[in-house]
Amino acid sequence: MPTVGVNRDLLFSALECTYTEDEFNSLCFEFGLELDEVTTEKQMISKEQGEDKSEGASEDVIYRIEIPANRYDLLCLEGLARALLIFQGKMKIPHYKAVPPASGQIQKILVKPATAKVRPYIVGAILRDITFTKDNYKSFIDLQDKLHQNLCRRRALVAIGTHDLDTLTGPFTYDAQVPKDIKFKPLNEVKEYTAEELMDLYSVWDHSRITLETKNVLIECTAVDLYKAKVVLDTLVCMFSQYCKEPFTVERVEVTQANGRKSVFPELIYQQAVVSVNEINKRLGINENSTTVVELLKKMSIHSTIVEGKKGGQTSKISVSVPPTRHDIIHSCDIMEDVAIAYGYNNIKMSIPHTATIAEQCPLNKLTDQLRGELSQCGFTEALTFTLCSKEDISDKLRRTNGTSEAVHIANPKTIEFQVARTTLVSGLLKTLQANKKMPLPLKLFEISDVVLKDNTRDVGAHNERRLCAVNYNKSPGFEIIHGLLDRIMQLLEICYGKEKDGYFIQTAEDPAFFPGRCANVVLRGKNIGKLGVLHPEVVTAFDLSLPCAVLEINIQPFL
Repeated sequence: MPTVGVNRDLLFSALECTYTEDEFNSLCFEFGLELDEVTTEKQMISKEQGEDKSEGASEDVIYRIEIPANRYDLLCLEGLARALLIFQGKMKIPHYKAVPPASGQIQKILVKPATAKVRPYIVGAILRDITFTKDNYKSFIDLQDKLHQNLCRRRALVAIGTHDLDTLTGPFTYDAQVPKDIKFKPLNEVKEYTAEELMDLYSVWDHSRITLETKNVLIECTAVDLYKAKVVLDTLVCMFSQYCKEPFTVERVEVTQANGRKSVFPELIYQQAVVSVNEINKRLGINENSTTVVELLKKMSIHSTIVEGKKGGQTSKISVSVPPTRHDIIHSCDIMEDVAIAYGYNNIKMSIPHTATIAEQCPLNKLTDQLRGELSQCGFTEALTFTLCSKEDISDKLRRTNGTSEAVHIANPKTIEFQVARTTLVSGLLKTLQANKKMPLPLKLFEISDVVLKDNTRDVGAHNERRLCAVNYNKSPGFEIIHGLLDRIMQLLEICYGKEKDGYFIQTAEDPAFFPGRCANVVLRGKNIGKLGVLHPEVVTAFDLSLPCAVLEINIQPFL
């Protein structure tokens, strides 16, 4: 979940109350948040960059708060403070309005066809008569940065632009051309520039940049996904329209698409839904009347009214109006979740479900938990590694030229470290060893987790396979330690050694990841379930390790 850092004193000022750390932590918990850390800007810089870089940094107390990934309205101090004030009943739910300009002349943006090859969509809005201070100006910029990193996927989906409208004259044209082909004379300039020259000019000075003196802000968002652009725009204007002369009011902008179709933004749509009080009580395990449910939703910034049934009764239905700040609500179950948060999860009484049977643990998970305990008692430390890895981790580094042939590939990986779903647990444990080389020897690690393999017989084209993997890293390979661990596992599972029908044995095998002559298949009931052996020196050095390593990796599903 994302973590938001807010100045404690500014937050308490916005909340109109001063809290102790424990009191504020309790308030966050009640609202479904978590106070992750109490720090200062100086401490953060010192921790990340060293004490030398932190000299002169602010020592104001900063609260770092964990928020749900889909609550974009809580990414800034304004949204966080507003939500908490409403939750405590200290503030009425605001109504966000998109209005035409008072002058009657709406600002227009014309979209040219060439943009379809780059970013086909654009939306816009105007914050009119806004008042900036040093603190809310910084918060305005910070929210844009957080949205760019989060919802906008580092500007890959949406890019936000903010401009001082008083320095510009519309209508505006949204076009895409080769930089050297764009030539025009900017406002207040005497010469004509190409786009490349403009980038150099504005790298140190931007004519339309907003400042503390800016009164009218034009916001435009270009995007490859129109829905995401609307969410970003709604979030920005709803959070900062509170500083306008008429709070929570935004001026519309007209966008003319390349096909001539006209749209007006922001939409600031209030989604309408009808939910059953009886269903809410049933799903949450509570017993509240409709009046109480309406009050609980009010605490979560959602306006609702009773529309059917006896007033205050449990058989009533409630009409819910979801504000444009809550794009995370897309289903009735999301509304039920808000009721549960406002009610308090700790206040819900535990009860036995009204079902015909009592649930039991999944056999595979039960076996996994039992093996985890036994492997720990054998002196091995459990690791939990990423399910995604790079192509190199499961192919070249393991000396397996066809290592990615049965791997599930990520369609649009954001980093080279997460290109495919792992097909082996070995790579993750070797990377864990790499990060812990300074720890005393021997390093004995294990992991019991899923790998993902291609499977054309499944509707999703792949299946999971639960595997057990253990490594021994020491000055000597310790093959006997790994072999002994295998024997102990089989002893616990009551499987005897031998080539009988229900037995297990090991047989010589060849694998490029292992040292020649130091690799064996593990055979159970006549079927190969994995391998054990000493890793090839080239594999060890590929993971930046310098000592021998013995490995065991088996599929545990055949034991069920």
